[in-house]
Amino acid sequence: MLSFLRRLKLSYSVYNAFQRRRLAHNLPLYQRLGLNKQYFSPISSRDFAHLAPNAGLPLAPPVAERLAASPAFRALPAASQVSLLAFEDQGFAILPGFLAADTVDAINTELAHLIAAKKVDLRYRNKFMFAFRQSERIRQAGEGALRSVVAALLGHETTLFQSINFLTGSQQRTHSDSIHMSTFPLGGMAAAWVALEDITPDNGPLHYYPGSHKLPYYLNADYANEGTTWLTGDKEYTEYEATIAQKINEAGIEKQIFLARKGDVFIWHANLMHGGEPHRDPAQTRLSMVFHYFSRAHICYHEITQRPALLG
Repeated sequence: MLSFLRRLKLSYSVYNAFQRRRLAHNLPLYQRLGLNKQYFSPISSRDFAHLAPNAGLPLAPPVAERLAASPAFRALPAASQVSLLAFEDQGFAILPGFLAADTVDAINTELAHLIAAKKVDLRYRNKFMFAFRQSERIRQAGEGALRSVVAALLGHETTLFQSINFLTGSQQRTHSDSIHMSTFPLGGMAAAWVALEDITPDNGPLHYYPGSHKLPYYLNADYANEGTTWLTGDKEYTEYEATIAQKINEAGIEKQIFLARKGDVFIWHANLMHGGEPHRDPAQTRLSMVFHYFSRAHICYHEITQRPALLG
């Protein structure tokens, strides 16, 4: 019964009816595209199937021009600039030592205080969602220069949508964030992962597949999870993960593991396939955090739950 209620789109719509301020960003885009949607309406990739891939999206200059125009990019070391300029081809960029050691230490201390004071959601034990809403220090790490660089990569003004702080490795199977944080047109999201300590092969490092962002976006229809007018799909998330594993194997892309140093930042494309390696040594932590950014020029939603994204 609980599973059925969670799939019921009406329950989400009723909740969203009280969230107009955080959902109204989609309304001008719905109108521009001729979509008969209210701000609280369910939304999924099926609603855009009749539209051209880039319908309604303002044209942006080439990424090299956008980066060159960004003061945040120009202030970076040469190695970071080279990596960012390869973002469109590789699907990721590495910024070594982007955050100073004292900044990282202050973030770790701040998170420990938030946990002790129970000011962050403790349900997951090893990860803490939206800590940037409780910590100005964590928010500042995701805003400023980092958000400016991400905005230059996306070609549009961005909103810091979500932060996740980890104490240990996520051990999450390979996936694309676009199944969770989805946009129309596709590709209007990016993420920045921050190493808050040195990462070893034994404490669950990040893995990724270079160039995998050029694969198709695998969404609800690709694993028969579109649902109905009233219900979201009934497939287990493991079925999506199995689909991705098959597609990666068919593409023959080699997995890479990121053994980051404290303060390093890894930025990835909305469709880059990535995940977490096994956390083999329980005596080690894997302190890290990830920021997710949405483009303001895109419709922002969540493909699996078919809910519009709450921004702000």
